[in-house]
Amino acid sequence: MKEKYTIPKNTRIGHVHLKVADLDRSLSFYKDLLGFELTSTYGKQAAFLSAGGYHHHIGLNTWHSAGLPPAPVKGVGLYHTAILYPTRKELAKIYHRIRIANYPMTGASDHGVSQALYLNDPDGNGVELYWDRPKELWSYDSDGSINMLVKELDLGDLLQELD
Repeated sequence: MKEKYTIPKNTRIGHVHLKVADLDRSLSFYKDLLGFELTSTYGKQAAFLSAGGYHHHIGLNTWHSAGLPPAPVKGVGLYHTAILYPTRKELAKIYHRIRIANYPMTGASDHGVSQALYLNDPDGNGVELYWDRPKELWSYDSDGSINMLVKELDLGDLLQELD
């Protein structure tokens, strides 16, 4: 292709659809822990979940994966699904909820442009829960590229949002 194409700037990723081993176990994570709303099911093989009434942000199915082990860590596939929270306070609320449930996290980072919590769903799929800083607070390199970093997120400071 000779003609350069740039995807429209208002394009969004609409949903993620995951193969899972146990639908009820996955619903417990995405619906009961993270708070997504169940919008519909397809028998006992698939479920669709939403934030705020959209038809679905997350699809879960067992069509080719019922009872199977997680995909190997060292291989191709989805690294993680990122769920953007509208405010830092909302990120603090879900962090508090995860702590109370004693659900294991795999990390927490401050990326300069965002702050993120990392965990795995019951099938080993990576999940990032994050909040973006306002764009005017982002840092840029001399060439205009965004200066992202990885430093430890101060979780105690995050919890201060709840006070």
